[in-house]
Amino acid sequence: MRVLLVEDDDRLASALTTALARHGHQVTRSGLAVDALRLAGGADFVLLDLGLPDMDGLDALRRLRRVSAVPLIVVTARTEEREVLRGLRSGADDYLVKPFRTVELMARMEAVVRRGTRPRPPRDDVVCVGDVRIDLECRQVAVAGEPVALTRREFDLLAMLAREPGVVRGREEILDEIWGDPLLSASRSLDVHVSNLRAKTGRPGLVETLRGTGYRLGSTA
Repeated sequence: MRVLLVEDDDRLASALTTALARHGHQVTRSGLAVDALRLAGGADFVLLDLGLPDMDGLDALRRLRRVSAVPLIVVTARTEEREVLRGLRSGADDYLVKPFRTVELMARMEAVVRRGTRPRPPRDDVVCVGDVRIDLECRQVAVAGEPVALTRREFDLLAMLAREPGVVRGREEILDEIWGDPLLSASRSLDVHVSNLRAKTGRPGLVETLRGTGYRLGSTA
């Protein structure tokens, strides 16, 4: 297989490249997320470190999953259960914590390949709800043709809901992905951002609240 290894540690990258080549894989190595996103289209498998110098690996993973279903294993030193869940929820097929044995990595890669790839995500990066237009790629929102200025976090929240219209997102899941801290569930940060989205767009039904469950993309009523 053509394996894209995204790892900024030169020593580890060299060792993994040698091990992968020994098992018959062709390896392309990248130390930056921006290069990995560009190269992923030519890979059959991706091994992704999360501690990259130019972008958090989870952000890179989410961007990749918007356009690609390539099999991917997160390979990282982050051991917290929360980080594992975030990686899997963001689209990783498996999560392997450093240090690990090469034989385990190969076995996990084989298992992911046997399971098959996930359905390829749609390439349309624009979601429309009534007269609300959400451009996920350009990070722009317009209502009735007029642009709406959102903060980074407000847009991230709306985009998370827009990527899977109709799917209910739990409070802790949203806080974990957008704020990076599910413990913020005790605060009103999420409620404030939802209120801001409704007010700025002038569409109170755009973000629907399901009490005791979470939020989902609604209508423009």
